[in-house]
Amino acid sequence: MAPAVTRISAETIRARKGGVPIVCLTAYTYPIARLLDDHVDLLLVGDSVAMVLHGHKTTLSASLEMMISHGQAVTRGSAKACVVVDMPAGSYENSAAQAVASARRIVGETGCQAVKLEGGVDVAGQIAAIVAAGIPVMGHVGLQPQSVEKDGGYKIKGRTPENVATLIRDADAVEKAGAFSLVIEGTIESVAADLTRRIAIPTIGIGASGQCDGQILVIDDMIGLTVDRVPKFVKEYADLRSVVANAAKRYAAEVRSRTFPGPSHVFSASSDKDNV
Repeated sequence: MAPAVTRISAETIRARKGGVPIVCLTAYTYPIARLLDDHVDLLLVGDSVAMVLHGHKTTLSASLEMMISHGQAVTRGSAKACVVVDMPAGSYENSAAQAVASARRIVGETGCQAVKLEGGVDVAGQIAAIVAAGIPVMGHVGLQPQSVEKDGGYKIKGRTPENVATLIRDADAVEKAGAFSLVIEGTIESVAADLTRRIAIPTIGIGASGQCDGQILVIDDMIGLTVDRVPKFVKEYADLRSVVANAAKRYAAEVRSRTFPGPSHVFSASSDKDNV
């Protein structure tokens, strides 16, 4: 009998500070979670799902129900990775009580190992309350997609002394509130590297610094499925846009020429078994 697989915990991720870089990717579906599970340490069910899979313009359209549904799929599809589910906009900002209730629902209905929320000083109370309730929290500072309307777009952080000071305060607040790790997004490289040195919890970079304790990308960006503009910080490790388009082109041609389905794709009453 094969040995039971032990799922990576939030505490295991926390202990990786300064060690072998932590490999993270987003996942939104059961089959993708199954494919990624052997290769990553952490799977994030990001609220980017609202844009990537549902076609919305921002992450603000993600709902608690949407995140739970995709979180359930990813948890079912993985056995090893630490699964973290984003708390969508509107599910935690109002009060610590709201944040705890939302986090409890996410963990209770998905079986994930942790939740993630955006913000620093402004949500330190919510982070502390969720952690006190026994639920690990991943923080997120720098470019915060849930604040895109307030910020007037997806703007890189860390360009001014004032903004750097804000980032430092936010990172310190997230750490002190008890988060086990911190995503740094869309931040000047030197600033992200400095934040990584300043705090005692692992930093996960996305458009940040190679000196972060780990890295994360949106899976669809990484495998070349993004159909709109690909961000500067993305490296495409495959070109599935062309693969999918060419497969669809070949399929369409064979259907129109009646070469598909062929003899091996149809059922014969005399020779086929009952199963498909």
